[in-house]
Amino acid sequence: MRPVLVLNGPNLGRLGSREPDVYGAQTLEDLAALCRETGRELGLSVEVRQTDDEAQLIGWIHEAADGKIPVVLNPAAFTHYSYALRDAIAQRTAPLVEVHISNPNAREEFRHTSVVAAVATGTIAGFGMRSYVLALHAIAELPS
Repeated sequence: MRPVLVLNGPNLGRLGSREPDVYGAQTLEDLAALCRETGRELGLSVEVRQTDDEAQLIGWIHEAADGKIPVVLNPAAFTHYSYALRDAIAQRTAPLVEVHISNPNAREEFRHTSVVAAVATGTIAGFGMRSYVLALHAIAELPS
C-alpha cells in the first residue's frame, strides 16, 4: 500500500470542542478513523498526525520529502503566515494537497490568504471532514 501522511496543524487536536459551529462535532480521532478507512478503500496506508508546533510540522514535511511520501496537509493558522512551512513544502517530492475543514475565503479577511497554496499540488476547502476524503481521492489518482 502506498503511504500517505495526513498532517494537521495547530488547534486541530481540539476538534469536537473547538468552535463546533465552524468545525463540527467530530474529534481528531474521528477524523483519523475516516482518513484511515478512506485510505484502505483507495489502497493507501494513511498515518494521521497533529501538532501545535510549527517546527515539528516542518520536520514532518521534510520527512515526507525525503521519503517521497504524498501529504494531505491542514496547516490551520500556519496557512496564513508561515513562510518557513511554505519553504518546506516547496521542497516536496510527491503530491501535497492543502485542506481546510471550513472555507477560509468565507471567513475573516485575514484567513483569505494562503502562503502555502502556491507550492501545494492543490487545495480543497469548505467540505468539512469530507475535504480530507476528497484530498485522499486526489492523492490516489495523482502519479507518485
